[in-house]
Amino acid sequence: MNTPNEYFKPEEIRALANSFQQSRILLTAIELDLFSLLDKKILSSSDISEKIKTDARATDRLMNALVALGFLRKVHGKFYNAENASQYLVKGKPEFMGGLFHSIGLWQTWSTLTDAVKKGTSVAAHKPSPSGIDWQEAFIAAMHYRGVKEAKILSMMIDLSKAKRMLDVGGGSGTFSMEFIKQNPQMTATVFDLPGIIPITKKYVEQENVTGKVDFLSGDYLEDDFGNNYDLIFLSAIVHINSYDENTQLIKKCYDALNSGGQIIIKDWVMNDDRTEPAGGAFFALNMLVGTRSGDTYTEKEMKEWLEKTGVKKIERKNTSYGFSLIIGYKE
Repeated sequence: MNTPNEYFKPEEIRALANSFQQSRILLTAIELDLFSLLDKKILSSSDISEKIKTDARATDRLMNALVALGFLRKVHGKFYNAENASQYLVKGKPEFMGGLFHSIGLWQTWSTLTDAVKKGTSVAAHKPSPSGIDWQEAFIAAMHYRGVKEAKILSMMIDLSKAKRMLDVGGGSGTFSMEFIKQNPQMTATVFDLPGIIPITKKYVEQENVTGKVDFLSGDYLEDDFGNNYDLIFLSAIVHINSYDENTQLIKKCYDALNSGGQIIIKDWVMNDDRTEPAGGAFFALNMLVGTRSGDTYTEKEMKEWLEKTGVKKIERKNTSYGFSLIIGYKE
C-alpha cells in the first residue's frame, strides 16, 4: 500500500479501484459458508452447489477464483481448503474469524458512500440478514476477536492498581473488563450496553469463568443512569459513534459517576488537527458517515475539550501499537 505522499502510477490506481473484487469473492464465500462445508473434505463444485442450492456453473467459477486467491486448492477437478482457510475460516475452529460476517454488513453500508456524502449522514437501509446472520452477534464477535489482543496490551499501559470498581461503557463482549480483572483480581466491573447486547455479553463472561466479578447494566448510555462509585470508566470505540455534543454529554455523565482520583479512559482513533492522520482514522470517519446518524473520528484537542468542560485538569495521551490511542483524564 502506498503511503499518502507516494505517487500512484496508473496501474496502481487501477488495482486499487478494482480491489473490491477480491474482497467480494471472499465475503461471498464466507456468506455461503463454503470453507466450513469443505472442512476435511475434497469436493467438486457440483457437489458444493447441490449442498448449498446454488447454480453449478457460477459456484464453480467462484471456487476457481478462491483458488486464484489462495484460499482453496484444486486437484483433479475437486476442491479443498488451503491451510489459511482451514485455520481461520471454518466455523467452530478456535481461531475462526467470525467477525468477518460483520464485514458483509459493512459492504452494504459502504456501497451507499456517494449518497451519504451528498446528504451528510447515513442513508443505508437496514435489510434482512442474509443466510440468517445475526448482525449483533457478528459485530460483537468482530470486536471480541480484535479486543482480546488489545486488552492484554492496554492492561500493561493503564494503572489498574488503585481501581476497585470499573464501568465499561458499551463494553460489548466484556473483553477489556475481563482482562483488566485478570490483571487486578481485587477489581470488579460493570458492563453497560444495549438491552440486545447484554445477553451476548453474558455468554462471553460465562466462558471466561469471571461471572462473580462482572455485573451488567443495560440501556442507552446517553440517556440512562450509570450509577456511581467507579474508580475507572472505560470507553472503547464509543465516542466515534456520537456527535461532538453527544460526547460532551457522555463524558460529563462519566465524570459525575467517577470517584475522586478516578480515571476516564477514551480508547479510539485520535486524529491530528487536519484529520488526515492516522490514515485508518480518516477511513473510519467515512465508515461512521455511512453507518451512523452523526458519528465521526475526533482530534486530540476535541477529546481534551470534553474532559476539560467537566473540570478535569490532568489529561494525558498514550499511543498504542495498533492505531488507536488512549486519552486519559483524572478526576481530582
